[in-house]
Amino acid sequence: MTLEPSVSVSASPIVEVKNVSKWFGPLMALNGISLDINPGITGLVGPNGAGKTTLLRLLTGQSKPSIGGIRICENNAWSAKAKSHVGFCPYGDAAWDEMPGRKAVRVSAGLHGFKGDEARHRTETVLDIVGMADRAHRPIRTYSKGMRQRIKLGQALIHDPDLLVLDEPLNGIDPVGRDELNELFIRLAQDGKAVLISSHILNEMDQLADHIIFVCRGKLLASGSLETIRDLLDDYPLKVRVSCETPRRVASLLMELDSVKSVRIETSDDLFLEVQNPNRFYGEFAEFVLSKNVDIRGLKATDTSAEPIFDYLMERSSKPG
Repeated sequence: MTLEPSVSVSASPIVEVKNVSKWFGPLMALNGISLDINPGITGLVGPNGAGKTTLLRLLTGQSKPSIGGIRICENNAWSAKAKSHVGFCPYGDAAWDEMPGRKAVRVSAGLHGFKGDEARHRTETVLDIVGMADRAHRPIRTYSKGMRQRIKLGQALIHDPDLLVLDEPLNGIDPVGRDELNELFIRLAQDGKAVLISSHILNEMDQLADHIIFVCRGKLLASGSLETIRDLLDDYPLKVRVSCETPRRVASLLMELDSVKSVRIETSDDLFLEVQNPNRFYGEFAEFVLSKNVDIRGLKATDTSAEPIFDYLMERSSKPG
């Protein structure tokens, strides 16, 4: 069961952030950020104090940028029209513990102006979507962390928004609950929604997010798919595993390549390489295999996940100049 399809506003990105900065007195929380968010799952990652919460507050219309502009479905993010396209699931877990989950979602329907049969229909629809229809009669105080999160998602989805903003939605959820919520996020993205997930659990973003936004110290470090970001980082020290029959011979030959920084013999069949400029390395490696007549059984990059890339971006951003 799904809500009625949203009316498509245009082919433009759902979110457009243009040169946005935000000050709190002398503190600059965001510094000249520009990015787009399209349908699919986008992961917003960064350490504490990076500016993630400030960006979420701007996207949900809770705060205005000091300079720059944000448009949601071609409307100013501060406007009521823009907010009608946004569903927000906050980090905090404040709720009326004695209230049944179904009533909590109905309250949200009323706050969005839905009444009577329409409010009841939307409530039951979103409870079905988030997998709480058979448990929503129980008081919220009896819910697990994951069940509470599902009710919050139901409240955020009640008006069928185009943009769903989730602040640390997997925090404190057990592994089974995380898998179930991730499946729900994927279904929502497949229905055409833009799902923005703010998270510090970087390894989960590897498999979940179509697009990653890295922020640190109020600045945008990188934005794009992990593959795109990695390809843009010519000096990113990629780690590669090479499987072959004669690892000692191959190791000595590989050290002749300009893009190879180090080679370590790990097992009788495997070498581990640290390479500079991955794109150049792959080109050199192809020529190496042909010219040196070596038997290569396998080649695999071992650190293409979000965490090492983010660590590298953090280290590079901390260097002067």
